[in-house]
Amino acid sequence: MGAARRAGAAAVTEDALVGGRVRLRQPATGYRVAIDPVLLAAAVPARAGQVVLDLGAGVGAAALSLAARVAGCRVTGLERDPALAGLANQNAVLNQVAERVRVIAGDVRTPPPELEGEDFDETMLNPPHLIASGADPSPEPGKRAANMEGEGAGLAVWLDRAIDMTRPDGGITVIHRAERLGELLACLAGRAGDVRVLPLWPKADRPAKRVILRARKGSTAPLRLCPGLVLHQPDGRYTAAAEAVLRDGAALAL
Repeated sequence: MGAARRAGAAAVTEDALVGGRVRLRQPATGYRVAIDPVLLAAAVPARAGQVVLDLGAGVGAAALSLAARVAGCRVTGLERDPALAGLANQNAVLNQVAERVRVIAGDVRTPPPELEGEDFDETMLNPPHLIASGADPSPEPGKRAANMEGEGAGLAVWLDRAIDMTRPDGGITVIHRAERLGELLACLAGRAGDVRVLPLWPKADRPAKRVILRARKGSTAPLRLCPGLVLHQPDGRYTAAAEAVLRDGAALAL
């Protein structure tokens, strides 16, 4: 982890992701990037020349992780918090990918004019995981906004936007809590198929807490449950398979 410094009015740290392939400046307090955006980016099968949408981009962790793995792809992010969007664009410059990665400030409910008419090859999203009515909100505003669904911006809204902005036969990849898998599938029913679900197990003998789900817009192909990824060994260290993704930049095949 990096030492705290100041950017504008807020203290930030400069940290490293994907074995140092990505440098990331982020707020020193509040929500802090963990492994979810790296895992999400690893599951997006983008190719050089394709354009990817990152909904809820934050400081750009997923966008930059994908850009580091797939040379030649372009990523456009949408982030509600202008300060985080600004940091994301600073991070794109820091990682020398500003010509391929940009983050626009705007709300998923009403995307800004810059995104009108866009038709993305792939869309990835790491939406807030908690329903406001069933969780204790964090007292820290940034953490609360990142983790808890806002009014009028539940999971269905996020997936509606992802489907609307993805080209026909394009891919949609989301990471979410395993307990909400049924809701994810219900939101996609009749609009996207060829669904593939990859469980993320904290340890080999533990239930999955997260899943990565990938679907193809307009497809009617059946659902497939993929071999999952065990994240930690019994002693808490990452497994070799997790290290390959989180440290070495390997793709996650769904």
